[in-house]
Amino acid sequence: MRSLSDTLERLARLRSAKPATSPGSILKKLDHFGGNPGALAAWQHVPKQLPAGPALVVVLHGCTQTAASYDVGSGWSALAEDYGFIVLFPQQNRQNNANLCFNWFNAADTARDQGETMSIRQMIAAVVAEHGIDERRIYITGLSAGGAMANAMLACYPEVFAGGAIIAGLPYAVATTVPEAFDRMRGQGLPDTCALQANLRAASGHDGAWPTVSVWQGTSDNTVVPANAAAIVEQWRGVHSVSHRPPAVETFERHSRSVWRDDRGFDAIDLYTISGMGHGTPLDTSLGYGRAAPFMLDIGVSSTVQIARSWGLAASFERRERAHAPISRDEQTTQHAVPGSGIQSVIENALRSAGLMK
Repeated sequence: MRSLSDTLERLARLRSAKPATSPGSILKKLDHFGGNPGALAAWQHVPKQLPAGPALVVVLHGCTQTAASYDVGSGWSALAEDYGFIVLFPQQNRQNNANLCFNWFNAADTARDQGETMSIRQMIAAVVAEHGIDERRIYITGLSAGGAMANAMLACYPEVFAGGAIIAGLPYAVATTVPEAFDRMRGQGLPDTCALQANLRAASGHDGAWPTVSVWQGTSDNTVVPANAAAIVEQWRGVHSVSHRPPAVETFERHSRSVWRDDRGFDAIDLYTISGMGHGTPLDTSLGYGRAAPFMLDIGVSSTVQIARSWGLAASFERRERAHAPISRDEQTTQHAVPGSGIQSVIENALRSAGLMK
């Protein structure tokens, strides 16, 4: 564990960072969503033309960000306007965390029906009731601390979500203090596979179908190192009963997507490894969604569009007139097994550094 002075210095640097500005935000405040034990704020965007039984995407910002700044940067509400689904943006308050981080390392905020996780669950229930959401199509995504909190929501309420996407996030229930949180971000002290999977199963007692999980990680991320992405995959492999090695790997440009399929042949877990990317959400602003900003990285890969496409919410990578019909699995990218590929080495190195593989 690093020294206390090192931890305090890092906290001071985080506190000095200001939230990104968010001109052009179209989010509206959501009030009256329950007891709100986590004392969070809530924002949403409802498209002008909303189909019956729309889908819902919950989006969690990272540290130093707000709901509006992350929305403008990621382009989620613009995509929702084009394709006809609702987006919900929980927002942290400075009274809870001076750096606007969701408290993913605080057990009182990451247990089922407690704290921040309960507040987010209450927000979802309010939006579902007001807009007639198709409860089979509720999804969640987030960046960094928001990615870790998205993982907490998937763990605590697996019956609520069809899928989740964790960008530069962390495994569930691996830290209980700020110093431990910084250590885990660096890949230090991560639990072994058995403990990771036990933490997930203990969160809810769920015995039904589990949500799909998509993990996004930059190879040059020194804030939340790639060992965390590997550990998230390890955490979720058990409930999906998939093998240690990914049976399929796709490559695109310099990047890779590893895929773990369940016994029905559906994609249960995937890992996007973005070559050379640091800490942030990958964007391709040429598609018309999102805006480059701190931790919003215009690298020619749109995580927002690809995540929405994988969930059946957007029909193609191109900006187009709204299309409400989900894509079929036949329309998805063909996947090829690539034994011994470069991405396999990246995954194995990350697992070794986390102590999850010998």
